[in-house]
Amino acid sequence: MTGKKILFVSSELVPYLPENEVSLMSYETPRMVNSNGGQIRIFMPRYGNINERRHQLHEVIRLSGMNLVINDMDMPLIIKVASIPKERIQVYFIDNEEYFKRKATFSDQEGNFFPDNDERAIFFAKGVVETVKKLNWSPDIIHVHGWMASLVPLYLRKYYADEPLFADSKIVTSVYQKGFEGELDNTIISKIAFDEISEDSVSVLDAPNYNNLLKVAVDHSDAVILAAEEIPEDLKEHIINLEKPVLPYVPIQEFEEAYANFYNTEVLK
Repeated sequence: MTGKKILFVSSELVPYLPENEVSLMSYETPRMVNSNGGQIRIFMPRYGNINERRHQLHEVIRLSGMNLVINDMDMPLIIKVASIPKERIQVYFIDNEEYFKRKATFSDQEGNFFPDNDERAIFFAKGVVETVKKLNWSPDIIHVHGWMASLVPLYLRKYYADEPLFADSKIVTSVYQKGFEGELDNTIISKIAFDEISEDSVSVLDAPNYNNLLKVAVDHSDAVILAAEEIPEDLKEHIINLEKPVLPYVPIQEFEEAYANFYNTEVLK
């Protein structure tokens, strides 16, 4: 992995959020690349339940300040950074008061899914890409983890299709068992269409559930990693029929060599 540039975009990441299969692999994979001589950038949302003081987040003024248009609304983009001390890894946080100030990740105290989670996912996808453009950093691989990040491949391939910075970037999506119950807001297709992305490319989001959201992600990726032992059967069948490189599930104790080989032999070939 020496010298390779890999952008990690994740819904969740330890130590900033509790450990689960997404947050743990979102940490372990960049740590592996970093220790093998690769260059990395990590992006995640700045949820309101992340303790900014304890984790020493601070705003990056030179990267903040632009507005992203979400469904015809101007939404200010704020970028914060922090470091994972023992690994010397820097993490970029996508922030916006309207979408991420609330003291929770995806659901309220009663367990109700936030009704604007679809807009939060769109904002996060566009915010990541716009920030990487400001950094003028051209990744060899863009590796996506978790459903909140699942619109990143779509936006890169459609909305930012003519952006030269990503012309040679390969997109990998890790698919996990952990998702969400129910559906996102049923107007998500029209909100994506506002960005002049064809409704045909997201028609499966007529039913905007976890499986269909991940189908959109893998459809616009170059390769797929099955990052959980149990993947929903409908989603697994869709992935197998894509005829793209797929890395079958490997336990975390064995992932380093498997992921590095997959990057080098299947993704970057």
